[in-house]
Amino acid sequence: MTTPVSGPKPRPAVTPPPVWTPPIPDEFTTATGLRIVTHDLPSQQVISIRTVLPVALADEPRAHEGVTVMLARLLDEGAGDLDAEAFALALERQGAALGAGAQDGGVSVDVDVPVRHLPAALRLLADALARPLFPEDEVRRVLRNRIAEYEHETTLAPHRAARALIAGLWAADDRASRPTAGTPETIGALDREAIAARHEALQPRGATVVVAGRLAGLDLPALIDDTLGRWDPPGHPEPVLAAPVPRADGTRIILIDRPGAVQSEFAIGADAPGRADPGWAAYPVLAYLLGGSPGARIDALLREDKGYTYGIRAALRPRARGGSFVISGSVRAEVTAEALDLLMGVLERARDGFAEAELAGGVDFLTRATPGRWATADAVADETAALALEGLGWDFPAHTAAARRALTPADLDGALARVGAAGWTIVVVGDAARTRASLDALGIGPLEVLPG
Repeated sequence: MTTPVSGPKPRPAVTPPPVWTPPIPDEFTTATGLRIVTHDLPSQQVISIRTVLPVALADEPRAHEGVTVMLARLLDEGAGDLDAEAFALALERQGAALGAGAQDGGVSVDVDVPVRHLPAALRLLADALARPLFPEDEVRRVLRNRIAEYEHETTLAPHRAARALIAGLWAADDRASRPTAGTPETIGALDREAIAARHEALQPRGATVVVAGRLAGLDLPALIDDTLGRWDPPGHPEPVLAAPVPRADGTRIILIDRPGAVQSEFAIGADAPGRADPGWAAYPVLAYLLGGSPGARIDALLREDKGYTYGIRAALRPRARGGSFVISGSVRAEVTAEALDLLMGVLERARDGFAEAELAGGVDFLTRATPGRWATADAVADETAALALEGLGWDFPAHTAAARRALTPADLDGALARVGAAGWTIVVVGDAARTRASLDALGIGPLEVLPG
């Protein structure tokens, strides 16, 4: 008797993943106007705290630009009754990490701490916010470090290109056109009194504290009232945030001379909408399709076909208000002009439209990669803090994801039409003697040569 041979079993059908919805936090407000936003994440044993204090960099005195960043860097250099060393030891005993920084629209102070040490960490955070010491020796050290940092950044082509890009992209009298952390001239003019005076602009009213992690069994309102809730400085008007003003004087090339450079660094930018724009969902997809991966249009030509670069990327850089579209990367020096001509051609041909399959690939990647960015307490806290900084609703990620899934090629066309319409600012850091004539011959726009 022979056993019948069965044919191959049919492969199981691959079904699309279910629609993922970002978590919506709970919130309450303290008597001093501090908004507390919480995500209860039972599996997370480390609690992440993100404090966002609205501050407008445009409010800095022109001669003291960078003071807000210096203030942020000094918040953990002694606070309350503890000097810098004692404060660092107190954090270490709690297994806590505290960091602070400043950007367009606000100062952020972050703490990550094991659940069991949350009360002590909140007390240290409250002291850092409300009672920083700003010791003279630490002030001098931080200011010296910033000047050295600026000089070091000048030697690095990507940093030098980025600095020239903001100077060329935004109006000369706009704060966005100058480094957030200041220049040696403005930092050299700072002292303890100037930093302490800037600290007075920080206040709980209008600020947001995000707490993410395992919150079960914690009386968080009581903990907040006993720590951050005691911070009640004299009232100051909330800052007025505005989108930066673009130069809008057509496409032009800024060539930063680096004699002998074997590579040329590109930084190409144009003003673009921020995340509050109704059409925002299309912009990350647009950036991904143009320069978000080795298979995107720019690298498909310049890296895979021509071999001119290891990679050139495109990205949206949203600010608290408004934003920019930036393309950056490097190419071999001898192909600088040809590579730039090809790159600008990619951007121009993109205005002819995107195919349905290309759009679907970009939407799939971004939509299905998003849940991974919300997998830990610190990531959830970071995302929520960014929403607070930009004044967006907690349902913004969900609405954006839904809008992204519904995009059409016409939506991408409309988004691209708003980028670079008034021209591009093109920065090239490279050997001017080797590249100037060929760049000028492209006829893209006026060319200016600056020292490196």
